[in-house]
Amino acid sequence: QVQLVESGGGLVQAGGSLRLSCAASGRTFSMYAMGWFRQAPGKEREIVAAINWSGGSTYYVDSVKGRFTISRDNAKNTVYLQMNSLKPEDTAVYYCAAALSGTGWGTNAYWGQGTQVTVSS
Repeated sequence: QVQLVESGGGLVQAGGSLRLSCAASGRTFSMYAMGWFRQAPGKEREIVAAINWSGGSTYYVDSVKGRFTISRDNAKNTVYLQMNSLKPEDTAVYYCAAALSGTGWGTNAYWGQGTQVTVSS
C-alpha cells in the first residue's frame, strides 16, 4: 500500500512563499505520477499541479502558472510543491495524490491527509 503524508502548510502573508512536501511510503514511488490538489471552503477539489514518473513532464492549473513549481525526488520518495507569490485565493487544504501512469486521478489513486495553507491579505 502507499501512504502519503503532506507537510509544510501554514499561515503566510500574501506575496510570501511556502514549500509543501509529500512523503510516500513504499519502494515503488517512482512508478507513480504525483499530483497536488487543493480544496477551498465551499469549493470543489481542483488539481493544482502534476508530475510524471520521471519528473520530465509537469502540469499546472492556469491560476498557479509561473508561481508554483512541482518537483519530485524519487530517491527520497518525496514530491514537493514550491509556492511563491501566494495570494489569498490560494487558501485551501492541499492534498497530494499518487496514481500509476495512465490510470488518472480517480478511485484508484492514493491520497494524503491534506495540509492547510492559509494566505492572509
